Amino acid sequence: MDADGWLLVAVFVLCGAGALTGLLVPDRRNPVFLAWVGALAALAAAVLAVRVLWSGAVYKALLWTIVPFGALSVSVDRLSALFLLVAAAVVMASAVFSASYLERYAGRYSLKMMSAWFLLLFASIVLIFVAADALLFLLAWEAMSILSYLLVVFEHRGRQSSSAGYLMLAMGEAGFVPVVLVFLFLAVGAGALDFSSLKTAAQELGPTARWLVFLLTFFGFGVKAGLVPVNSWLPRAHPAAPANVSAVLSGVILNLGLYGIVRLNFDLVPVGTIGPGIVVLVVGTLSALTGILYASTENDLKAMLAYSSIENIGIVTAGLGAGLIFTAYGRPVLAGIAYVAAFYHMINHSVYKALLFLGAGTVDDRAGTRDLNKLGGLVRALPWTSGAVLVGALSIAAMPPFSGFVSEWLTLQTMLRSAELPSVPVKIVFALCGAGLALTAALAVTCFVKMFAMGFLGMSRSEGASRATEAAKSSTIPVSFLALLCLLLGVLPTYVIPALGRVLQPWANGAAGALVPPFFASSPAHGTLPPAFVAEFHDLGAQVGQSVLPGPGLVVLHRGGEANPVVFAMSTSYMLIVLALLLLVTYVIVRLWLTRTRRLARGERWDGGLRRLLPEMTYTATAFSNPVRVVFDAIFRPTTVEDTRETVAEHFRNAIRRERLAVPVADRIVLQPAENLASGLARRLAGMHHGRINAYAAYVLIALALALVIGLT
Repeated sequence: MDADGWLLVAVFVLCGAGALTGLLVPDRRNPVFLAWVGALAALAAAVLAVRVLWSGAVYKALLWTIVPFGALSVSVDRLSALFLLVAAAVVMASAVFSASYLERYAGRYSLKMMSAWFLLLFASIVLIFVAADALLFLLAWEAMSILSYLLVVFEHRGRQSSSAGYLMLAMGEAGFVPVVLVFLFLAVGAGALDFSSLKTAAQELGPTARWLVFLLTFFGFGVKAGLVPVNSWLPRAHPAAPANVSAVLSGVILNLGLYGIVRLNFDLVPVGTIGPGIVVLVVGTLSALTGILYASTENDLKAMLAYSSIENIGIVTAGLGAGLIFTAYGRPVLAGIAYVAAFYHMINHSVYKALLFLGAGTVDDRAGTRDLNKLGGLVRALPWTSGAVLVGALSIAAMPPFSGFVSEWLTLQTMLRSAELPSVPVKIVFALCGAGLALTAALAVTCFVKMFAMGFLGMSRSEGASRATEAAKSSTIPVSFLALLCLLLGVLPTYVIPALGRVLQPWANGAAGALVPPFFASSPAHGTLPPAFVAEFHDLGAQVGQSVLPGPGLVVLHRGGEANPVVFAMSTSYMLIVLALLLLVTYVIVRLWLTRTRRLARGERWDGGLRRLLPEMTYTATAFSNPVRVVFDAIFRPTTVEDTRETVAEHFRNAIRRERLAVPVADRIVLQPAENLASGLARRLAGMHHGRINAYAAYVLIALALALVIGLT
């Protein structure tokens, strides 16, 4: 067994032995035990993933044979290694965060079971990524679903946790059924269960069979990814789970749905027509827009982040759909750019969403509430957590030079390249989806300005928020680590894109070279660029840093023809330097020039004649997001469940309390009609159970008659 094999064994041994040993560790020490074992297991998985990504060598191993299904096997290629590396980073941060966070549950819930379920969940996730046959993949997927359910219902005494966990499990199993049917269908044709045999047999499938496989797997795995319209479980399960679990759910579990879609529809049974790409693009755009609309109006911090996860997975899916369409039209470079943008955003979302969920867990733990209307002023009480959350908010709002800007910018630029396609209807679809994604980006800024401004700035609006104190180092170090990753992923895209290009080489060949020109003279490919082109960009500073940095350069640029040599270009690396210089110049001008001769004077602020501004008088999160509610009221269509008014002497209005319940549009349009149809059918069938023997005998005779007629025909 080589080093890769030993690393994989170490992951499973640490998780398995840790889960069993944790049952013997006292509850009060279990969080620290989970932090150490979880971090070590994640580190082993990360080292394995980096080795495979760096070398490109595929690790394969046979486990054991199960009659009559054949041999179970594992394989780690660059695609699975990429997902594994992202999962390891999120799990490591979440495990370390658990050391102090889980103390809030001591004496009320079993921390031993939390440790066991958490470690076994990570083991099942790793097994999904490395499974090389259908049986092992499905077994690991089912184990992941059950363990996720157990962690979501960890606070089982709360009704919200129990119902949310049951909904997640039920919808996950409903999505699991079509995936199993597809694997059975492929296995019958291949006569085997290993992925290589399934891939070979899939080449003989006709267009109708490929469409069927695509639809079943896309929406089957789409349940786990949280795509519209099968995402009802997500905004209920993520807020109900503990924060360390929510980070894994959003940063890792959703990626499992994406991994299943890519593994089936890109690798094993690749789609080659335009139709599936349009379906993926439209569903992704609708998911992104729907998710951010509900996130913008949500005041529960974790629920808002859950809806935002739907938005970000939608952006990733839209990028994958654009790539499929470009591939069908024979535009491999554009397809590669779309795939790079999609996977880049998948990585970014995992990092900053894990950061924000862990930050939300700290806020809930220290302030005692997640309601943005009751928070405020936390930036003074929780400086380290607030700084990290600010970085996450800027990243998810796609503000340069942080990570979200790069992937969303690439995605929108990819949408604009649809102008090169010959089909007018497809161009119209791209235009509408591009407009939807642009609106999504704008609403995301509104959403996370509200989150940070109302949650962390201003004055405290509750007693818990006013008494909050900074969390322990085991909570601040993980969020700081993730915040650093957000910055690095943002300012070093010219190193991330080539790595993604190698991962996506089967479908994105040439994308890295098309996006990262070799402006550094030390790069071997520097001479392939036209001298005039190089000279012009060197005059702009594209060679800055070549004496101290490896790689081809720090500029992301897509080249066109002679008439249009630069299609789009940007550099967050140089942008960081410029922004830092601008901030420095502004500070010098204000501090050393404008205020140099002025003396600081302190006095009482004027509050409209009031002696003291009360928290109830400040701007709330509800008021901030109300314009979005008004503009998009036709989509939200909330139901008023409480509308009370308090008056003085029946004339002067003292207070208005109005509570509205918004049913998600996907549930209202798709799931509720299906639920009503099933309930109506059940009621009609229930009417048949009336206890009359003669009627039951008639039912049997009618069934036999129908069977005879069908058999004769």
